[in-house]
Amino acid sequence: MDPLQLVIDVSALGTSGYRAGDWLRSHHQIDLHVCDHRRISAQLTHADDTTTVGHLLNALTELATVGEDLRPVPAVEVPDPAGLRLEQVRLPRDAFFGRTEEVPVDKASHRLAAEMLTPYPPGIPAALPGERLNDDVLAYLRSGILAGMVLPDAANTELRSVRVAVEE
Repeated sequence: MDPLQLVIDVSALGTSGYRAGDWLRSHHQIDLHVCDHRRISAQLTHADDTTTVGHLLNALTELATVGEDLRPVPAVEVPDPAGLRLEQVRLPRDAFFGRTEEVPVDKASHRLAAEMLTPYPPGIPAALPGERLNDDVLAYLRSGILAGMVLPDAANTELRSVRVAVEE
């Protein structure tokens, strides 16, 4: 049985999905399926009943009343789709297993990624090894991290530095 997905845009509350998710976890012990810079998503399954659904609805109702307390929210610099398209310059395995160095994030633009940079959510790589990094992707990831995004597979999960291929 597929779970029922509930997706709620919390930007109308002036907060982010990251902050709303943290608040629901700390105040109501509710772990959401996914939270991003604008939305929260809960899953209901056959294991839920009127009690668990009622708990979720009560928590969401309270969230709506405390939204003002969850401000201000750092903005996430989401580029247009073209800004997220990176040029694949080298085979991923060659960039990942080849000679690499770690550079400060402000020096990483136009370099070849030697690691996968996957913001969670959504869990889709923003950069793969061998792709040429650009300012748009790096600004998106840095601003996302400051807002609460997780970058679990990066060598530096705060993205203060990036592992890049040594170009020969």
